[in-house]
Amino acid sequence: MLDQLFRGLFDTDMTTVIAVPQFLLCVVSALAAGLLLAACYMYRTRYTRSFVATMALLPAAVCVVIMMVNGNVGAGVAVAGAFSLVRFRSVPGSAREIGAIFLAMGTGLIIGMGYLAYAFLFAVVLGAAMMVYSRVDFGAGKRAALYKTLHITIPEDLDYTGVFEELLEEYTSACELTQVKTTNMGSLFRLTYNLTLRDVGREKELIDKLRCRNGNLEITVSRQESAVGEL
Repeated sequence: MLDQLFRGLFDTDMTTVIAVPQFLLCVVSALAAGLLLAACYMYRTRYTRSFVATMALLPAAVCVVIMMVNGNVGAGVAVAGAFSLVRFRSVPGSAREIGAIFLAMGTGLIIGMGYLAYAFLFAVVLGAAMMVYSRVDFGAGKRAALYKTLHITIPEDLDYTGVFEELLEEYTSACELTQVKTTNMGSLFRLTYNLTLRDVGREKELIDKLRCRNGNLEITVSRQESAVGEL
Protein backbone atom coordinates (compact mmCIF):
# COMPACT_ATOMS: atom_id res chain seq x y z
CA MET A 1 0.00 0.00 0.00
CA LEU A 2 2.82 2.39 0.91
CA ASP A 3 4.64 1.64 -2.33
CA GLN A 4 1.48 2.41 -4.31
CA LEU A 5 1.07 5.73 -2.50
CA PHE A 6 4.49 6.94 -3.65
CA ARG A 7 4.23 5.75 -7.25
CA GLY A 8 3.95 8.38 -9.95
CA LEU A 9 0.85 8.74 -12.06
CA PHE A 10 2.84 8.04 -15.21
CA ASP A 11 5.01 5.20 -13.88
CA THR A 12 5.03 1.90 -15.75
CA ASP A 13 6.07 -1.60 -14.78
CA MET A 14 9.50 -0.81 -16.27
CA THR A 15 9.98 2.22 -14.02
CA THR A 16 12.24 1.85 -11.00
CA VAL A 17 10.52 3.34 -7.95
CA ILE A 18 12.74 4.70 -5.18
CA ALA A 19 11.86 3.19 -1.82
CA VAL A 20 10.79 5.63 0.88
CA PRO A 21 13.65 4.70 3.30
CA GLN A 22 16.21 5.25 0.52
CA PHE A 23 14.60 8.56 -0.39
CA LEU A 24 14.68 9.77 3.22
CA LEU A 25 18.28 8.60 3.67
CA CYS A 26 19.40 10.58 0.65
CA VAL A 27 17.50 13.72 1.68
CA VAL A 28 18.81 13.61 5.26
CA SER A 29 22.34 13.01 3.97
CA ALA A 30 21.98 15.98 1.62
CA LEU A 31 20.79 18.19 4.47
CA ALA A 32 23.75 17.12 6.61
CA ALA A 33 26.20 17.79 3.77
CA GLY A 34 24.54 21.17 3.17
CA LEU A 35 25.01 22.13 6.83
CA LEU A 36 28.65 21.09 6.61
CA LEU A 37 29.28 23.21 3.52
CA ALA A 38 27.41 26.18 5.01
CA ALA A 39 29.51 25.98 8.18
CA CYS A 40 32.70 25.90 6.12
CA TYR A 41 31.51 28.89 4.09
CA MET A 42 30.79 30.94 7.24
CA TYR A 43 34.37 30.53 8.48
CA ARG A 44 36.05 33.98 8.36
CA THR A 45 33.61 35.14 5.69
CA ARG A 46 31.00 37.89 5.61
CA TYR A 47 27.65 36.34 4.84
CA THR A 48 23.92 36.87 5.09
CA ARG A 49 21.58 34.61 7.00
CA SER A 50 19.40 33.99 3.96
CA PHE A 51 22.37 32.91 1.82
CA VAL A 52 23.78 30.33 4.23
CA ALA A 53 20.28 28.97 4.93
CA THR A 54 19.70 28.57 1.20
CA MET A 55 23.11 26.98 0.78
CA ALA A 56 22.31 24.44 3.50
CA LEU A 57 19.04 23.46 1.76
CA LEU A 58 20.30 23.50 -1.83
CA PRO A 59 21.98 20.04 -1.82
CA ALA A 60 18.71 18.43 -0.69
CA ALA A 61 16.74 20.22 -3.43
CA VAL A 62 19.19 19.16 -6.13
CA CYS A 63 19.30 15.63 -4.71
CA VAL A 64 15.53 15.27 -5.00
CA VAL A 65 15.55 16.58 -8.58
CA ILE A 66 18.23 14.08 -9.60
CA MET A 67 16.38 11.21 -7.95
CA MET A 68 13.06 12.14 -9.55
CA VAL A 69 14.49 12.11 -13.09
CA ASN A 70 15.31 8.45 -12.51
CA GLY A 71 18.95 8.55 -13.42
CA ASN A 72 18.66 10.89 -16.42
CA VAL A 73 21.55 13.06 -15.29
CA GLY A 74 21.35 15.36 -18.31
CA ALA A 75 17.76 16.33 -17.57
CA GLY A 76 18.51 16.58 -13.86
CA VAL A 77 21.45 18.95 -14.35
CA ALA A 78 19.40 21.10 -16.72
CA VAL A 79 16.61 21.48 -14.16
CA ALA A 80 18.87 21.85 -11.13
CA GLY A 81 21.01 24.40 -12.98
CA ALA A 82 18.05 26.76 -13.00
CA PHE A 83 18.24 26.94 -9.20
CA SER A 84 21.57 28.76 -9.37
CA LEU A 85 20.01 31.56 -11.42
CA VAL A 86 17.41 32.53 -8.81
CA ARG A 87 19.75 34.49 -6.55
CA PHE A 88 21.59 36.27 -9.31
CA ARG A 89 18.54 37.60 -11.13
CA SER A 90 18.15 40.34 -8.51
CA VAL A 91 21.40 40.57 -6.55
CA PRO A 92 24.84 40.21 -8.18
CA GLY A 93 26.73 37.35 -6.59
CA SER A 94 30.43 37.42 -5.79
CA ALA A 95 32.73 34.78 -7.22
CA ARG A 96 32.94 33.21 -3.77
CA GLU A 97 29.16 32.92 -3.48
CA ILE A 98 28.84 31.42 -6.94
CA GLY A 99 31.56 28.89 -6.12
CA ALA A 100 29.80 27.95 -2.88
CA ILE A 101 26.53 27.39 -4.73
CA PHE A 102 28.24 25.14 -7.27
CA LEU A 103 29.78 23.13 -4.41
CA ALA A 104 26.36 22.70 -2.81
CA MET A 105 24.79 21.71 -6.13
CA GLY A 106 27.60 19.25 -6.86
CA THR A 107 27.13 17.62 -3.47
CA GLY A 108 23.39 17.29 -4.02
CA LEU A 109 23.95 15.81 -7.47
CA ILE A 110 26.32 13.15 -6.13
CA ILE A 111 23.89 12.19 -3.35
CA GLY A 112 20.99 12.11 -5.80
CA MET A 113 22.93 9.55 -7.84
CA GLY A 114 23.24 7.40 -4.70
CA TYR A 115 26.94 7.88 -3.89
CA LEU A 116 26.57 9.03 -0.28
CA ALA A 117 30.15 8.34 0.80
CA TYR A 118 31.59 10.14 -2.22
CA ALA A 119 29.31 13.10 -1.53
CA PHE A 120 30.52 13.48 2.05
CA LEU A 121 34.12 13.00 0.95
CA PHE A 122 33.62 15.71 -1.66
CA ALA A 123 31.99 18.05 0.89
CA VAL A 124 34.70 17.47 3.50
CA VAL A 125 37.63 17.94 1.11
CA LEU A 126 36.22 21.01 -0.65
CA GLY A 127 34.91 22.50 2.59
CA ALA A 128 38.30 22.09 4.24
CA ALA A 129 40.00 23.67 1.24
CA MET A 130 37.57 26.60 1.44
CA MET A 131 38.43 27.13 5.12
CA VAL A 132 42.17 26.89 4.50
CA TYR A 133 42.00 29.44 1.67
CA SER A 134 40.04 31.80 3.93
CA ARG A 135 42.49 31.29 6.77
CA VAL A 136 45.59 32.12 4.73
CA ASP A 137 43.84 34.90 2.74
CA PHE A 138 44.67 33.08 -0.47
CA GLY A 139 44.92 35.45 -3.41
CA ALA A 140 45.18 38.62 -1.33
CA GLY A 141 48.92 39.14 -1.56
CA LYS A 142 50.87 42.22 -0.54
CA ARG A 143 50.16 43.99 -3.80
CA ALA A 144 46.43 44.08 -3.08
CA ALA A 145 47.03 47.00 -0.69
CA LEU A 146 48.54 49.01 -3.54
CA TYR A 147 45.33 49.05 -5.58
CA LYS A 148 43.15 51.99 -4.55
CA THR A 149 40.16 53.96 -5.76
CA LEU A 150 40.49 57.71 -5.30
CA HIS A 151 37.51 60.09 -5.21
CA ILE A 152 38.33 63.80 -5.44
CA THR A 153 35.77 66.58 -5.14
CA ILE A 154 36.69 69.81 -6.93
CA PRO A 155 34.89 73.14 -7.52
CA GLU A 156 33.17 73.60 -10.86
CA ASP A 157 35.53 76.40 -11.94
CA LEU A 158 38.61 74.15 -11.65
CA ASP A 159 39.62 72.53 -14.93
CA TYR A 160 40.32 68.95 -13.92
CA THR A 161 42.07 68.10 -17.20
CA GLY A 162 45.65 67.36 -16.24
CA VAL A 163 45.48 69.15 -12.91
CA PHE A 164 46.28 66.04 -10.83
CA GLU A 165 48.17 63.90 -13.37
CA GLU A 166 51.66 65.17 -12.54
CA LEU A 167 51.11 64.61 -8.83
CA LEU A 168 49.57 61.16 -9.31
CA GLU A 169 52.44 60.03 -11.54
CA GLU A 170 54.84 60.81 -8.70
CA TYR A 171 53.05 58.57 -6.20
CA THR A 172 51.55 55.88 -8.43
CA SER A 173 52.84 53.42 -10.98
CA ALA A 174 49.51 53.48 -12.82
CA CYS A 175 46.48 55.74 -12.67
CA GLU A 176 43.31 56.05 -14.72
CA LEU A 177 40.46 58.55 -14.59
CA THR A 178 37.39 56.31 -14.74
CA GLN A 179 34.51 58.68 -13.94
CA VAL A 180 33.60 62.36 -13.83
CA LYS A 181 30.36 63.21 -12.04
CA THR A 182 28.65 66.46 -11.10
CA THR A 183 27.34 66.83 -7.57
CA ASN A 184 25.79 69.41 -5.23
CA MET A 185 23.43 70.75 -7.92
CA GLY A 186 26.28 70.97 -10.41
CA SER A 187 28.46 73.25 -8.27
CA LEU A 188 31.05 70.52 -7.71
CA PHE A 189 32.72 67.78 -9.73
CA ARG A 190 33.58 64.35 -8.34
CA LEU A 191 36.48 62.59 -10.06
CA THR A 192 37.17 58.89 -9.66
CA TYR A 193 40.61 57.38 -10.30
CA ASN A 194 41.86 53.81 -10.15
CA LEU A 195 45.39 53.88 -8.76
CA THR A 196 48.31 51.55 -8.20
CA LEU A 197 50.41 53.13 -5.46
CA ARG A 198 54.19 52.95 -5.50
CA ASP A 199 54.38 52.91 -1.69
CA VAL A 200 51.44 52.44 0.68
CA GLY A 201 53.33 54.35 3.38
CA ARG A 202 53.12 57.57 1.34
CA GLU A 203 49.35 57.51 0.98
CA LYS A 204 48.77 60.32 3.52
CA GLU A 205 51.44 62.42 1.85
CA LEU A 206 49.59 62.07 -1.45
CA ILE A 207 46.27 63.06 0.15
CA ASP A 208 47.81 66.15 1.76
CA LYS A 209 49.13 67.35 -1.58
CA LEU A 210 45.83 66.67 -3.31
CA ARG A 211 44.05 68.77 -0.69
CA CYS A 212 46.18 71.74 -1.63
CA ARG A 213 44.98 71.47 -5.23
CA ASN A 214 41.26 70.79 -4.73
CA GLY A 215 40.60 73.57 -2.23
CA ASN A 216 40.52 71.20 0.75
CA LEU A 217 37.27 69.61 -0.43
CA GLU A 218 36.39 65.97 0.21
CA ILE A 219 38.92 63.28 -0.79
CA THR A 220 38.24 59.56 -0.35
CA VAL A 221 40.73 56.71 -0.77
CA SER A 222 39.41 53.14 -0.58
CA ARG A 223 40.13 49.64 -1.78
CA GLN A 224 39.87 49.55 -5.53
CA GLU A 225 36.29 49.36 -6.70
CA SER A 226 36.54 46.68 -9.32
CA ALA A 227 34.27 44.18 -11.05
CA VAL A 228 36.93 41.49 -10.69
CA GLY A 229 35.17 39.98 -7.68
CA GLU A 230 31.84 39.77 -9.49
CA LEU A 231 30.86 37.28 -12.16
